[in-house]
Amino acid sequence: MIKGIDRITYGVEDMEACRRFLGDWGLGEVEAGADRALYETLDGCEVELRLKDDPTLPPAIEPGSTLREVVWGVEDDAALAAAAERMKALPGHDLRDGLPGCTDPVGLMVRVRVSRRRPVPVKGSPMNTIDQHLRVDEPSPVYERATPVKVGHVVLFTDRIDEHEAFYVDHLGFHASDRYPGRGVFLRCGPRGGHHDLFLLQLPKPKVGLNHIAFTVRDIHEVFGGGIHINRCGWPTEIGPGRHPISSAYFWYVKNPCGGLAEYYANEDWVTENWKPREFQPSPEMFAEWAVVGGIDGQTRRQTTR
Repeated sequence: MIKGIDRITYGVEDMEACRRFLGDWGLGEVEAGADRALYETLDGCEVELRLKDDPTLPPAIEPGSTLREVVWGVEDDAALAAAAERMKALPGHDLRDGLPGCTDPVGLMVRVRVSRRRPVPVKGSPMNTIDQHLRVDEPSPVYERATPVKVGHVVLFTDRIDEHEAFYVDHLGFHASDRYPGRGVFLRCGPRGGHHDLFLLQLPKPKVGLNHIAFTVRDIHEVFGGGIHINRCGWPTEIGPGRHPISSAYFWYVKNPCGGLAEYYANEDWVTENWKPREFQPSPEMFAEWAVVGGIDGQTRRQTTR
């Protein structure tokens, strides 16, 4: 069974800008050079940068800087061997550096490896509600910036939603959490876990590409602190802070020079095999219960004005 995202690789046009962004975003730099850089989250999930014309990269699914590869982590060598065997019959089958791979229906390279992520002793701040006080004699934290714990999910634009869902469910063992019928599906790796590890979205005028990569942080306070810091660094907010009613997560989306958007998020629903997928009609209200356009200014700590 796949456990989650273990590494993502971007092909980028401006290496210097992307390195600066990932540092401001809160990732740890592992190595860096003129044509390649490697970063990681607290749990060891890797974020790799390569120049977009690097011949060793898989083909791009859209022009410009974008996601070029996702490596999913499995439990052990037996799970890796089973996944490798399934991939042999799939389009784009490939073996590089011992990692089996194939291409999904829109051409994105997907690989698997034994997970290198590690447990990390981080805790979010408990929330006090009307019926229970989980935080006693202790204030909630104020974060000056975010330090992402893991890469939580990937969101892709697709032009073949049903085929795309079937690929991840039938061949990689994903489970549907919720759907926009004919328009989108939220998928999680296993029967139990966070609401989604992958979201596939088909627009009214379908296109293929990256929408965003989401980074999990400790709690809602780190979403706020991270977003304010990234605005203070000069990276523009697309939308956020806000709250998704479908997954319950608090979010903050920022324009990412590596491709698409980058998201801080926390407080997503945790579901089990007892969860029944729901169906929703796409609407602004289903995307966000509430949201701030343009973010919060890093100096005044008030809504950014345009």
